Parts: sequence; C-alpha cells; structure tokens
Amino acid sequence: MPPRASGVPPVDVLLRRYRHAGEPLACVPVTEGLLNRGFRLTTTRGTYFLKQHLDAATADRATVARQHRATQRLHALGLPVAPPLTDARGRTVAVVGGHCYALHPWVEGRHRDGGQLSTGGCRRLGTLLGQVHTALDRVMGAPGAAGPDGAPGGTDADACASADPQDTFRAIDELIRLVRAHRPRDSFDALAEHRLRERRRLLAQHAHHRPPAASGADWVHGDFHPLNLLYRGAEPAAIVDWDRLGLRPRAEEAVRAAAIFFVRPGGELALGKVRAYARAYRRATGADGAELAAAAHRVWWERLNDFWTLRWRYQLHDRRADAQFPAVSALAVWWTREYEAVREAFAG
Repeated sequence: MPPRASGVPPVDVLLRRYRHAGEPLACVPVTEGLLNRGFRLTTTRGTYFLKQHLDAATADRATVARQHRATQRLHALGLPVAPPLTDARGRTVAVVGGHCYALHPWVEGRHRDGGQLSTGGCRRLGTLLGQVHTALDRVMGAPGAAGPDGAPGGTDADACASADPQDTFRAIDELIRLVRAHRPRDSFDALAEHRLRERRRLLAQHAHHRPPAASGADWVHGDFHPLNLLYRGAEPAAIVDWDRLGLRPRAEEAVRAAAIFFVRPGGELALGKVRAYARAYRRATGADGAELAAAAHRVWWERLNDFWTLRWRYQLHDRRADAQFPAVSALAVWWTREYEAVREAFAG
C-alpha cells in the first residue's frame, strides 16, 4: 500500500515535458482512489488528469508504460478508455523525483454504483466488461505470450490459488488480538470483533468447500468497480485506473465486479440486477453458465477468507477503507446463506 503522500506534484517540471499542455493555473487533488494519487490539473490549454503512481506493485516505469500501450490499443478498438498523452519525445511516463507520472485527458463524468443503474444499465455494464475482456485478448495476445511492449505475460499464481483456511484462522486470531487491544474501543471495534468471530465459525463449517486452484487465466482490467468507471448520463464514458492489468481468471473479475457494483448497504446482492448483468456478460464473451458458477464459488470463498479492510485499520493504521467494512463483511455472511440463489443469478 502506498504512503498517504501530501503536497503538490512538480507541475512546472512536468509541463515542460508536455509543451502542448499549456501553463499551469490550478492543481487540485482528486479524493477518490486508495492506491495512487490523482489531480485535476487546469492549464491555459485545458483540463487534465495528472496521475502519480505510488502502488509499489505496479508503479515502475516499465509496468506503467505497458498499461499505457494496452489502453492506447483498446482506445483504437473503440473502447471507452482515456489513454495518456505523449510528451514532446513521444513518451507517456514521466519520472520525476523517483516517481512515475502520467498526464491524461480530463473526462467529465460521474461514478454510478449498481443502485443507480436500471436493468438496461446493468446489461450495458455486463456487455462492456465482456467487450473489455475480448478486446484484451486481441491487444495483449494469448496468456504467456508477449504483451504489446514485447514483455512476456505471466499468470499471477497467487490470484489463481485459493485461500487456505488454516492461514485464515491464524489471521483472524491476530486481528482479534489487535481489535481487543485498540484504545479507545469504539463501535467499529465491536463490529469488527463480532464479524471476525462469526467468520471463524463459518469457515469451520465450510472449510471442506475450498475450491481448487483456477485452471487458467486471461487478461483482465484487474480492478473493475464503480470508482474506476465514469458515466456521462446513462452511458459509460471511461474505464480508468488500469494499474492492475494482468492475467487472472476473467470470469472471476466479472463476479468480483458484480459483488462490488450490486452490493446493498446491508450486505445483500441485488440479484435481479446481477442476473441481467451476468447474462449480458456471457453473451459478450461466449462464457457459459458453468464458468460463471465456478467463478462465483471461488469469489465466495475469497470473500469468506478476506479481511483487507481490517488489515488496513489495525495493521497498517490506515482508516481510509473503514467505510467499506460494514457492507463488505455482511456480504460474506449473506452470500454463504444465499449461496444457491447467488450461483443461479450468475449462471442461470
């Protein structure tokens, strides 16, 4: 996880590289985003999105440039993406002070979660993700082949393996210890301890349902959720933040995205919307119900074993994800109870 950096990026230095971008007038931080930093940069020539790459796993120059080449090719195929601008030497990545920066066109739009989407909007969302996956097959090549920059593509083995419940039990015990030691104790701590103990019981009951490792992987966006999709009216205007572009099971990304878009505040999934979305996704990709059912099982198991929001709060002392915890933690419990209904919504 990147540090919570503060201050203003070296705008003057950067804009000397982008001579066509004009002189700086204002640079305002964009509040959304947990892994990197973004700014709305206004100049004498227009408005831009300036991105500072901080996530250690993806912030090196070669990785960022590879993402850029992929989005350029997706844009050429007509997908709603916002490729970076090139500087005076044709480069898309600027390295200043050891950090990678990129300048993108500013896209006017708003984020919309599943509660704000009509049934038709849910279908368009599923179709869009399906189109992204099939287009990535074209621009990135077959898994294991060289990507658009000539670098070999490898499968993320950790993303294809399933969590070991024994490891999760140890993680739960450590988190409970940290929760109980936290002072002053508040209502969040009480809910966290309740959910951790509840999850330990559920895992003990369902440990025999651990899925095998995924058998294959495809190129995926890697982080497809409402804050990474901008709408203009009812239509998607831009898919942003391609930092997690990589090789993982594509149907799992479809399920994972639905679990974020369509979760309600109480932790339930809007299954009617999930069904419309999943059917559109299957039509766009040619995936069958069995593929989505297997993916739903794997993502359910992932949710049952995951405590990233609590790790951030109690191990990294970062509370930016606290607001997500109530719905995320309730979803795992609800999904376990409604397992068959969720499976049918994705596969039926």
